[in-house]
Amino acid sequence: MEFNAFKMNGLGNDFVIIDQRQKRVDLNKNQILKICDRSFIGCDQLIYITENNEADAGMEFYNSDGSTSGACGNGTRCVAYLLSREKKKDEINLVVYSTKLKSKILENNFVETIIGLPKTNWDQIPIIKFMDTKNLGLEIKNRKNVITKGGIGINVGNPHVIFFVDDIDNFDLEKVGPDIENHELFPEKCNLTLAQKVADNHYKVKVWERGAGLTKACGTAACATAVAANLEKMENTQTEIEFNLGKLLILIDENKNITMKGPVSNIEEIKINI
Repeated sequence: MEFNAFKMNGLGNDFVIIDQRQKRVDLNKNQILKICDRSFIGCDQLIYITENNEADAGMEFYNSDGSTSGACGNGTRCVAYLLSREKKKDEINLVVYSTKLKSKILENNFVETIIGLPKTNWDQIPIIKFMDTKNLGLEIKNRKNVITKGGIGINVGNPHVIFFVDDIDNFDLEKVGPDIENHELFPEKCNLTLAQKVADNHYKVKVWERGAGLTKACGTAACATAVAANLEKMENTQTEIEFNLGKLLILIDENKNITMKGPVSNIEEIKINI
C-alpha cells in the first residue's frame, strides 16, 4: 500500500500526518508502529486528519507505541498550519474527541492555539483515589540516587505529573519516566515533566510522554507546567517553557483558559509504502 502523507514538527516534536478526508488509509496497529519506528520513517505521534462538519477538520492521535492519545498541542498547531495553507485562511478550528480547538496562524510559522481549561481534580487527572493533586507523594531519584518527593497532577487533554527540580539534567528520564508513566495511581498512565526554574515565569523542561517516551518537546506538558507553576494565582499569567530547540509561550487568561504559542516547521510531503 502506497499513500501520501506529511511530516512536520514543533520544536523537534515530530509527526507523520495522514489526510483521511479524500482517500481513507486504513492502518492496523503494526503498520502504525512501523511508520513511527525511526528505522523506517519515525515520529513521536501519527496524526489522522478527518472530516468534521462542525469545524475545518477533526484529528485523531496515535502514539509511537500504537496507543491512542487524548490530545497533542504541538500536533494541533502543525495541522492548523497545514490546513491554513490549504484553505488560505489564518484561523483554523479543529475537533478532537468533541473538543474544538481554535488556532490562529501568525507570522514566521508561529501558531497560537487555545487549549482550554486545565483539570486539577483527582478524578479528572485521573488517579485511582482521592488525593491532593498538588502533592501526589511520588518519588523520583536523580543520577546520585537523591530522592525528590511530590509531583503535581494536571490534565490538559492528557494526564501529566510535574516535578520542579534544581537541575533537570541530573535525572535519567529514560529510567524515571517509565516508572511514573506506569505507576499504579494512573489508570490511563501519565506523562512526566521535570521543570527547572530559570527566572520568574521561565522554566526549562524535559518530558517523558506516555506511549511515546522521551520527546524533544510536548505542547500539553508545556501547558501543564505553566499551570503547575501558577497554581496559587493562575489568571493573567505568561510563562515561557523552554525545550532544547526553543520555547513555547503559555498564556492563561482571567478565566483560566490556556493558550499556547510557538513555531512549527515547514511542511514536508512524503510518500509511504507499507
